[in-house]
Amino acid sequence: MAGEYLKSSVHVHSKLCDGKNTLEELAVTGWRAGLQTLGFSGHSHTPCDLEYCMTQSRTALYKAQIAKLKERYAGKLDILCGLEWDLYSDDDPLDYDYFIGSTHYVKGPKTGKYYEIDWRESDLAACIADDFDGDGLAVVEAYFANVAKVAEKKPTILGHFDLIKKINGEGKFFDEHDPRYKAAADSALMAAARNRCVLEVNTSAVFRGFRKDFFPSDEILKDWLALSGNVVITADAHTAKALTFGYEEAAAKLKGLGYTKVQVLGKNGFQTCEL
Repeated sequence: MAGEYLKSSVHVHSKLCDGKNTLEELAVTGWRAGLQTLGFSGHSHTPCDLEYCMTQSRTALYKAQIAKLKERYAGKLDILCGLEWDLYSDDDPLDYDYFIGSTHYVKGPKTGKYYEIDWRESDLAACIADDFDGDGLAVVEAYFANVAKVAEKKPTILGHFDLIKKINGEGKFFDEHDPRYKAAADSALMAAARNRCVLEVNTSAVFRGFRKDFFPSDEILKDWLALSGNVVITADAHTAKALTFGYEEAAAKLKGLGYTKVQVLGKNGFQTCEL
């Protein structure tokens, strides 16, 4: 059924990690907006960086609060307890209703440091200078190698495939059109295809003012279509205002690229929605 993608938001963060709203506030907003499915996807406990992810105690609270919300909204809004799982996380993603497999870090081969590649420019700059001999594309290659490893875990959704470009506005750190960039992305894309991943078309970088384009790029989406890959539209919402931000624009873009359908995640798994 056309338009069903507008009624499901399954990449959502709350105050229990790096979001701006409580789980309850997000549920109320989703219900009032007419959503059928609201999937919470808190950042998994990741020992190398506790700045933005859930602590173990918050993870327990997260599960308990969502269980209560499921009961409270039964028959009105389907609430799912998901997880955005990172490659370096020690949480078990199979303990959740679904999980989004994502890459946020590159581990430095020289220093052993874990660099968060999508937030502070200073972190990415240090990663390139201190661990990759000033070669930004070498960091890109390490990043996409991690994406391939996440794809091998067969996540429900493969998150923001080319997140490495988030703070690379105007090619500040590397050339997104360089053959090395494409080769690295293609290798990860093939891993995603082998594992039959569903790629998210993620609108968050536009909402948050980092980019004018979505994740992944048009070029990657064209290649994914050629591989008969499936996609789901998500907002990666860190505030209640963004639960379905950019959905219609993302759908229009996909249609323009030749897609005729998207996947929509609900309580019974994925269903196909015509564009």
